[in-house]
Amino acid sequence: MKRVVIYLVITLGLVLTLSIFSCKGKESSPKEEVKNRQLPNIIYVLADDLGYGDIQAFNSEGKIKTPHLNRLAEEGMRFTDAHTSSAVCTPTRYGILTGRYNWRSPLKNGVLTGTSEALIPNDRETVASLLKRNGYHTAYIGKWHLGWNWAKKDAVKGLGPGWNDTDYENIDFEAPITNSPNDLGFNYAYGHSGSLDMAPYVYVENEKVTAQPNRVTVNKSKYGWWRKGPTGADFEHEQVTPHFFEKSYQYIQEQAKSEQPFFLYLPLPSPHTPVLPTEEWQGKSGMNPYADFMMMIDDYMGQLVQVIKEAGIEKNTLIVFTSDNGCSPQADFEVLAEYGHDPSSIYRGHKADIYEGGHRVPFIVKWPALIKAGSVSDKTICTTDFMATCAAIVEENLLDSAAEDSFSMLPLLKDSNTDGYKREVTIHHSINGSFAIRKGKWKLIFCAGSGGWSYPKPNSKDIDALPEFQLYDLEKDPSETTNLVGSEAKVVNELKSLMVSAIENGRTTPGVNQQNDAPMNGKKWKQIEIFNK
Repeated sequence: MKRVVIYLVITLGLVLTLSIFSCKGKESSPKEEVKNRQLPNIIYVLADDLGYGDIQAFNSEGKIKTPHLNRLAEEGMRFTDAHTSSAVCTPTRYGILTGRYNWRSPLKNGVLTGTSEALIPNDRETVASLLKRNGYHTAYIGKWHLGWNWAKKDAVKGLGPGWNDTDYENIDFEAPITNSPNDLGFNYAYGHSGSLDMAPYVYVENEKVTAQPNRVTVNKSKYGWWRKGPTGADFEHEQVTPHFFEKSYQYIQEQAKSEQPFFLYLPLPSPHTPVLPTEEWQGKSGMNPYADFMMMIDDYMGQLVQVIKEAGIEKNTLIVFTSDNGCSPQADFEVLAEYGHDPSSIYRGHKADIYEGGHRVPFIVKWPALIKAGSVSDKTICTTDFMATCAAIVEENLLDSAAEDSFSMLPLLKDSNTDGYKREVTIHHSINGSFAIRKGKWKLIFCAGSGGWSYPKPNSKDIDALPEFQLYDLEKDPSETTNLVGSEAKVVNELKSLMVSAIENGRTTPGVNQQNDAPMNGKKWKQIEIFNK
């Protein structure tokens, strides 16, 4: 086999004028009004660390009450075999906005922090830039976690890696950030840089910090912990999720008055740590704070749907609700199990893992003008497919250098049983950069253990005694209990060959081969060495 080449919340006012959401710089030119009226509004809600089994519509044994998300599924289409491109935050977000597998970027494993520089270069096409060019007003409200460039007090000195409270001392919070979401196609951008447990804790609106840090905060509680760091005068951790939802409601209400279609990307910081249900929701589940937090998110989603209905735009608004990876162990699986609830449902593992619990997620799409209510699709889809789907909606052909791993789901939205959806293989990725490839019922994992946080962990002392690869028949064995690698050599060889081609070609869609990005900081891409054996 030839070698793989590496080149490779603060209370909001009742009145919110449209100018709050004005774009910086040059506006895009909307297409003719008739076409704009036909194009759907698009709202993409990305929960953070929400497990496949946390929504009752996907898990009949689930004990967390999710009536609003259940209703959303009943009114739209539910995908039972949906996957994120990665088992952790940053990489999945990269794939959603670019349509490209995250491991093709310089980030080959792990996640970014609150001080990280921008991962997506300004010249790469994103869902936002695509839709903006086609007449949409585009907005991001929420958790970014894809890096941006903070201004520095001392240009010569860098910033710390973002894990310690001393890593933020050189940030100039009074100067605008650069390489921002606005540079990637968002007319309006509002949110915080990393996860809600990663400092600095400030809101950035269209490249400017909304309120200077006036204190340092930290939380060391079991569920609600966050790292010590500078905190903006208008930033209250407990109110961040409600704040993002309220801001989104106002954005939708304002945009609904316009003939121009809009795209709202709403990446939530929850139910990721810190787990902070507001006072109204504390104890509501009768289980633990994580379950309370889930119920709170469900209620806010119900309010969002109601806002859309009252704005008179329900019929031609496409809503996507999903999660960026599986549930985190921070939810406390043991406590939840005492009440009969498993955030991963029947699937093995959880966030960070190459096993299904790491990347199989609930995925709901509602679009009354197109999707038949109560539809269910069992097709294997990936979150990278969003970009090609949007391109199909606006009838634009993507360049070879864009959306290299994105397949349009539009045929599926029209007919859940169609053969028009062209994805044949799906590649999974764990926190340590381990790979798996899925084709039909077969899933081949290119590591001995979980590649993440569940046993057997990558550095377990007994890991070397396990087979190097794992092969599972997900139709017969969805919980990945029986490794068939020793008895299905033909399947193993086929899937390994497909994986090598996906890496070498720089794409899994038809088109001219592309080049993968070199690892950041000059590091070696060691995770692909397994394919050279």
